Amino acid sequence: MSVPKYKIPEMINLPSRQWPSKSITTSPQWCSVDLRDGNQALPDPMDPEQKLEYFKMLCGLGFKQIEIGFPSASHDEFNFFRKLIEEDLIPNDVFIMGLTQSRPHLIERTLEAFKGCKRGIVHAYIAPSDLHMRQVFGMEREQLIEMAVAATGQIRELADAMPESDIRYQFSPEEFTDTALEFSLEICEKVFETWGKATPEAPLIMNLPATVERRPPNHYADMIEWFCGNFSKRDCISVSLHSHNDQGMAVAATELALMAGADRVEGTLFGHGERTGNVDLVTSINNLYSRGIDTGIDFSDLANVAETVERLTGMPIYYRLPYAGEYAFTAFSGSHQDAINKGVHKLAEAPECFGMGWKVPYLHIDPADVGRKFERLIRINSQSGKGGIAWVLEQDFGIEIPKAMQPELGKYVQAYSESVGREITGDEVHTIFQNEFVSPEGPYELIGYWPRPDDNDPTFIHGEVKVKVDGEEKVVEADGNGPISAFVNAIRKVIDVDFCVDDYHEQAVGKGADAQALAYVPLKLADDGVIFGVGADSNINQAAVRAIVAGLNRIAKK
Repeated sequence: MSVPKYKIPEMINLPSRQWPSKSITTSPQWCSVDLRDGNQALPDPMDPEQKLEYFKMLCGLGFKQIEIGFPSASHDEFNFFRKLIEEDLIPNDVFIMGLTQSRPHLIERTLEAFKGCKRGIVHAYIAPSDLHMRQVFGMEREQLIEMAVAATGQIRELADAMPESDIRYQFSPEEFTDTALEFSLEICEKVFETWGKATPEAPLIMNLPATVERRPPNHYADMIEWFCGNFSKRDCISVSLHSHNDQGMAVAATELALMAGADRVEGTLFGHGERTGNVDLVTSINNLYSRGIDTGIDFSDLANVAETVERLTGMPIYYRLPYAGEYAFTAFSGSHQDAINKGVHKLAEAPECFGMGWKVPYLHIDPADVGRKFERLIRINSQSGKGGIAWVLEQDFGIEIPKAMQPELGKYVQAYSESVGREITGDEVHTIFQNEFVSPEGPYELIGYWPRPDDNDPTFIHGEVKVKVDGEEKVVEADGNGPISAFVNAIRKVIDVDFCVDDYHEQAVGKGADAQALAYVPLKLADDGVIFGVGADSNINQAAVRAIVAGLNRIAKK
């Protein structure tokens, strides 16, 4: 008989599903499994000192439940448990969690590792899917239930022998999404009954994993809602999620399952874990934060977290990963750059227009909330637009390029980027601005300008200009109804260019004694063309005449 290699997963029979119309309004509990699930999948697992640094970082971020290892797996794993407990390195409000298979000698070793801890969670698992039972265990369902019940009873007995410790229990029916729902419910009910001491205040954690992502996210949500609606003592369990990312949908699956009634999420920072990894807690947590939900986790210095994780795990972070990737908040497209620039400048209007403090095109959160700086939002390459180039100069150097001047500056920057064949830095953009507009090469060099008010009419100016033309020094004088007018009238005597000064833009850069004025002066030519020059000086009039000379040199260069 011919059968297809793959087939569409069967829908979950849940005609009364409620989750599609629900929203996530409160944060779930977060459990980091970086030090177990994430660590065991590293090409080179962390040593105890690296794990300790990672553990302290997780505590500092605000995680209250942390799976720190598989204590029966090796001496290093066991000793790490003991080190944290014996050296009192675990904050009083943090539960450490340890994983064990449902086998008597492994359970005994695991509970031995927990001795003396203040708060602990023993995590036992067994896979009740037909796939595992047939191909891995060679068991029937009744045998599997007996194994899970025996393991739970042993854990209960050993935990009761440590009354000084608050020992909780987590049970995972591994491959929950590959298991018949009725059987998952049956085995979980038997485990719950055997544990026998779950309360709303100290619930038994039912961790329902999408161990291998074979179903779409909405199926996971259906299964979670069905389980929550059919479990006999729902208020005495914490329904936990553990999504893997085999089909790239772990974050979506987690969010939909939270809508379906789950209470808790297990995952890792940046999605480390077997195969394609676990759900990325950085993305999941910041997604809720971006919707105004207090998550209890502090990612305000995410760049440092990313650097620490990369260093300790040896695993680089993808540059387009949400929130933490190098390019997560950057724009190369010219239209995107222009929209971001305009949106940031109109942020003050956001509360009235949108009822929220942050609403900027192409930026769903304020990058500063995760420790990212504005100067990194826009990256300049040959595809960048004039708005992005202006943004870089404004953010990095405080230079506000007039809109009319931006297209011409953009052409120089794009040409340079094309010539070097790469993205260029803000410093390089600034150098182009200086070389092309402030200090362009040319035949004219201003030595000095002395404007003097008339004795009888202080608005009437007598101007004296010293200038070099092709290396030859010249001194010229002229009058005008202002300092700029007098300068233009004087300089016309030694140059052969028909121009007039259009309305120009002034800007102060810096503060106090170090403040400088920038003048952006458009020189309008006889053929109606416009050439910009830029001048800098502590005096605005001197800045303006320097800009005129820069513009004249640019005309000569053309």
